[in-house]
Amino acid sequence: MIEYRDLRVAVLGAGTVGSQVARILLERADELAARVGARLELVGIAVRDVDAPRDVQLPRQLLTTDAERLVLGADIVVELMGGIEPARTLLLQALTSGADVVTANKALLAAHGDELFDTAAQVGAQLYYEAAVAGAIPIIRPLSDSLAGDEVRRILGIVNGSTNYILDRMDRFGESAHEASARAALLGYLEADPTLDVEGHDAAQKAAILAGLAFHTAIAESDVYREGITAVTAQDVASARAAGYVIKLLAIAERTADPDTGAPAVSVRVHPALVPREHPLASVHEGNNAVFVEAEAAGSLMFYGAGAGGPETASAVLGDLVSAARRHLVGGPGVARSFHAELPVLPIGSVTTKYHITLEVDDEPGVLATIAGVFSEHRVSVASATQTITDGATGTATLVVGTHAALERSLAAVVDALRQSSAVQAVRSVIRIEGDQP
Repeated sequence: MIEYRDLRVAVLGAGTVGSQVARILLERADELAARVGARLELVGIAVRDVDAPRDVQLPRQLLTTDAERLVLGADIVVELMGGIEPARTLLLQALTSGADVVTANKALLAAHGDELFDTAAQVGAQLYYEAAVAGAIPIIRPLSDSLAGDEVRRILGIVNGSTNYILDRMDRFGESAHEASARAALLGYLEADPTLDVEGHDAAQKAAILAGLAFHTAIAESDVYREGITAVTAQDVASARAAGYVIKLLAIAERTADPDTGAPAVSVRVHPALVPREHPLASVHEGNNAVFVEAEAAGSLMFYGAGAGGPETASAVLGDLVSAARRHLVGGPGVARSFHAELPVLPIGSVTTKYHITLEVDDEPGVLATIAGVFSEHRVSVASATQTITDGATGTATLVVGTHAALERSLAAVVDALRQSSAVQAVRSVIRIEGDQP
C-alpha cells in the first residue's frame, strides 16, 4: 500500500516528446505508482498555445500558458520545450524552489550546464538528463554510475541520426547528398533549421555533454571543434567504399596528453570521418545512434539504438522521472556533478589523427616524387597511395593518399603545401580516418 504523498509533476512543452511523456504518465499512472512507491500526479503541461493541434489528445484542463506558476508548484519539472530561453529561467526557478529537474535539452546543457548544476548543488536538488544525448540509448547513467570507478579513455559516437541517415543513404543506395537530405526532411529527421544537424551543431552539443561527464571537466560547445557534412560528396563516399571505409559524422572525445608539454588533457571534436567497414560503428544504419566507449578496465563497450523519436526519447525521460521520484521517497540531497579534474581542452591542431586526401594531379613523370617530398618535408608518413587516370586527353590523374597518424597541425600544413604545389591541380577532399588500427 502506497503511503507517501502524491508527487506533483509539471511538464514544460507538448511537442513530439512532451506529449508522449504526458500520455504515458496518464495512461500508466497505476503501474508507475507501483514502481515508484508514490503516485506521479501530472499537475499541468505548459504550452505556447492551448488550442494548437497535437498528435496526442491531452486533457485540455491540464494545458496552461502560465509555465512559471506551474514550475513553482511542482516537485519534479520535466522540461521538453527546447531552446535556451525561457527554458533556462524556468529551470533555475524550479531548482531554486527545491524541485528536481528532468530535461532533454542538449543545447541548454551545452550552453548553461554549469549554471544549472551549480544551482542544483546549492539547494540539494537533482538534474537528470539521460534523454539529452542519443534518445532512447542509456549512455548518461553508464558514464556517471556504471563506469564511475573506471577511467574512460575515449568516446567515439554517432550521436546525430539525421546526418547518419543521409550518409547511410549515400553509401548504401548511391543517392546524392541532395536526394538523401530531401528524403530525411520528408521523414521528419531534420531539425526545423537543418543546419543544426548538417553543420554538426547538434552533435557538438552532445559531444560536450558526454566529454564533460566522462572526463570530469567542464566543457562548453565552444570548446568542441566542429565540421558538418555539407562538403561530403557522392564521389567521396564512393572513394571511401573503394578503400574499405564508410563515412560517418563522429563525435570524438578522448583523454590524451598535450603534445608540447606532456600534461594531461582532453580533446573533443565533431567531423566526418572514414570508419573501417569492420568497425562496429560502420554497421549503424538509417537514423540510429551508437556510442563506442573505451575504458581502462571495462575495455570497449558499445551502446546502440534509436537516437530520436517521440516514444523513444520519452522512454529515457520517464526513466529519469522514475529515478527522481524514488529520490524524493528516499530523501537527502542530490548528487552533484563532479568536475574535479579540470583538464584543459586541446585545440584541433594538437590532436593526433590520420588523413585521407584526394588530389587531382598532372599525369606526368616526377609528380609522385614531388608530392612525396611535400609529405616528407612536414614529417608526415604516407600509408597508402592509389592513382587512377581521370582524363588521358588532358593528362589528369586522381591520386588518393592515406597517411599514418600525425599531429593535425602537421597534416593541415601538408594540405596547404599541396594546394600551392605546381604538380597539384586541386585538393578535392580531405577526410580524417578514425577507428582504424594505429
